[in-house]
Amino acid sequence: MVNGENAADGVGLTPKLAQKLLALGADAITLGNHTWRRPELAPWIDSTDRVVRPANFSRRAPGRALTVVPARDGTPVAVINVMGQLFLDVAYSPFEVIDEVVEQAREQASVVLVDVHAEATSEKVALARWLDGKVTAVVGTHTHVQTNDARVQPGGTAALTDAGMTGPHDSVIGVTAAQAISRMRTGVPVRFETAAGDVRIEGALIECGPDGRATRCETLRVPVTI
Repeated sequence: MVNGENAADGVGLTPKLAQKLLALGADAITLGNHTWRRPELAPWIDSTDRVVRPANFSRRAPGRALTVVPARDGTPVAVINVMGQLFLDVAYSPFEVIDEVVEQAREQASVVLVDVHAEATSEKVALARWLDGKVTAVVGTHTHVQTNDARVQPGGTAALTDAGMTGPHDSVIGVTAAQAISRMRTGVPVRFETAAGDVRIEGALIECGPDGRATRCETLRVPVTI
């Protein structure tokens, strides 16, 4: 599972980039608050079953909130995407929709992964606790900063507040540092550019049994030489 909402020069996802990520080995792509920033994605998203947008968007929005893809050994894996309500703009609280979507997922797969794209750590932790024993893993995205709380909860659900950022870490969460600092110091809008340097792949490695209960959860950070 890859969160791809910043793939297009740091903002949004295009169909071409989605297809490239899938061709490179991603089994499913999740999204977030920049889902509709690239206008070409909306008319395309219904044509694929491997890109999911947050379940708590408007029910009339295109796309799907759940997909089931085969793991390398053929095991069905359900992937769910929800977005936090605190400090972000969604139609519904994630707590209003998550139980229904998880139930649909468990009807199709024992292994269920949930991407919680949220600003507030409290909301991510609360969702992870609520879903303990109901899903395989709850992994947070959005803040671009990997957290140090990878764990397997008592009910067998792996949890991580934020998986981090795949991209240039010699930056301000991916943006050229001078531009981000200028905007913060002056309040004058600046067109952000993606930084370069100290590129890392960040994420999480989760192991589970055939029943979908997690047995291991650890963070992953791999330096990349370009």
